[in-house]
Amino acid sequence: MEHLPINIKSEIGKLKGVIVHIPGPEVENMTPENAERALYSDILNLSIALPEYNNFIGVLKKHTHVFEVKELLTEIIRDEKVKHRLIAKICKHEQHEQDDVCQFIEQIPDEDLAHQLIEGVVMNKDTLTRFLDDERYCINPLPNFFFTRDASFAMGNEVMISKMANRVRDREAIIMNAVFKYHPVFKAETVNPVRVYDKSGKASIEGGDVIVARGDVFLVGNGGRTSPQGIDALIEHLKSKAGVQHIIVQELPYKPESFIHLDMTFTFLDREKCMIFEPLIINSHRFLTIHITVEGNKVTSIKEEDNLLTALRKLGIDLEPVYCGGLNDRYIMEREQWQSGANFFALEPGKIIGYARNTNTIEALSKHGFEVLAAKDIVKGNYDLDDYKKVVVTIQGNELSRGGGGARCMTMPVNRDEIGW
Repeated sequence: MEHLPINIKSEIGKLKGVIVHIPGPEVENMTPENAERALYSDILNLSIALPEYNNFIGVLKKHTHVFEVKELLTEIIRDEKVKHRLIAKICKHEQHEQDDVCQFIEQIPDEDLAHQLIEGVVMNKDTLTRFLDDERYCINPLPNFFFTRDASFAMGNEVMISKMANRVRDREAIIMNAVFKYHPVFKAETVNPVRVYDKSGKASIEGGDVIVARGDVFLVGNGGRTSPQGIDALIEHLKSKAGVQHIIVQELPYKPESFIHLDMTFTFLDREKCMIFEPLIINSHRFLTIHITVEGNKVTSIKEEDNLLTALRKLGIDLEPVYCGGLNDRYIMEREQWQSGANFFALEPGKIIGYARNTNTIEALSKHGFEVLAAKDIVKGNYDLDDYKKVVVTIQGNELSRGGGGARCMTMPVNRDEIGW
């Protein structure tokens, strides 16, 4: 593919291109001791997670053009100038500017370097200080990177580079910025709204919290990963756009950790359907929904709404909710939300993918007219998605879900067909 322009004006338009990262040794380069530092509450077994992931990516490959982060990174660092710039930026962030680590990294062959910048660069124990150091790596692994949604996200024809809430994930954003800036398939316009607009030093924003409802309507979660200052920085950028822009902010609980991003509680399924965690999205009285309107380089309105669905309805997006966990039992809702039961990814309107383990959620989708097909059967060619109008493709997800994310978390779409509302 020579060039693929960035074009994301909805969550459900037919998918034309998506970036993923296949989980690798970085996932197992964790121990129970350092898992918390890596933002994990558990450690994953790669030999179990990988077959689940392979079914997931197998479905994507039958439907769209799939780009893999490690391959993209390998291709851009073949350019020596790009390689030097990227290493310099990473070394500055990792505070290795004053030692010989950068020189050591510069000598790693390109393909090995792309792997090690994600899987971790093992420390060369060539001094007493390093020999006595308990750390195994001079550049730590990135076990969260298979959640490619977070470090960058597309809005319209631009790519927003995230400001991660936790420093341990900053290198993901650095790598994605380089991929979009230098890879010839994209050569995309990148914007880092926090770096450009924030003066507080408190801003963070991650892609799992940003949902493109329509070309002029954006949903943003405000919680542990995306701060009010980060949302304000995004709003400052939207002030430069023509026409009226709507930002609907949903406050999220800081605990439990399953509420890490907005897309763990709300995702689009079709033009007229969405998946929600009902106790937060409809019946919460503690967490605000705020509608901000931007026009003519200024905020023209900021007001509280009853909930996300009401706010969207006022803007002409009328959605029927499907309940994560089903209708009947709050405990089941909470258990399946914890297991990424609200986190679905749309391949096109009405064709979605998510975890099979959330049986009550899948049953609720079936009752709303979605055919249920196993990903492994799609990969084997037993079924063709083109034969169905509404379908949920299920990946097992017993191990993948322990990482704290679902199908939407594991994808960074770069191009979708536009749809009519």
